[in-house]
Amino acid sequence: MSLRHVLRTALTLAALALAPLGFGAIDTYEFASAEDEARYKALIDELRCPKCLNTNLSGSDSPISADLRRTVATMVQAGEGDQAIRDYLLARYGDFILYRPRVMPATYALWFGPAVLLLLALLIVVRMVQRQRQDAGPAPLTDAEQAALARLANRGGQGAE
Repeated sequence: MSLRHVLRTALTLAALALAPLGFGAIDTYEFASAEDEARYKALIDELRCPKCLNTNLSGSDSPISADLRRTVATMVQAGEGDQAIRDYLLARYGDFILYRPRVMPATYALWFGPAVLLLLALLIVVRMVQRQRQDAGPAPLTDAEQAALARLANRGGQGAE
């Protein structure tokens, strides 16, 4: 058996072993209209996988994401509205299912915290600049410095006569 034959056999076996990795589960659902299909795609892009940390339903391969995609497709096909679908999933998975959480007292820090921190930072910078401008002016002379200046001024005036 030649080296060429062994290498060819090894490459063939490696290709066969890795071939299943290229096949992924592809969800195919039939919708009554292109509008329903667009709604489905928008919803699965907007909803988060409950198992994954930061992946939407359309980008996750987890089994729960496949189940939720199927649920969303079934509800869209049944004519449910987008808000009804969101409410259904919110009731089961809580606010984590939404990439954009609802504005309510529990999420005020998420929605308004960055703006408050930015305003606070701007206020601090403005205050620092004001202090620096105040401190940048000439410092008043001490009594000893004023006396020394007066002596120099008197000497200069005497030499001019």
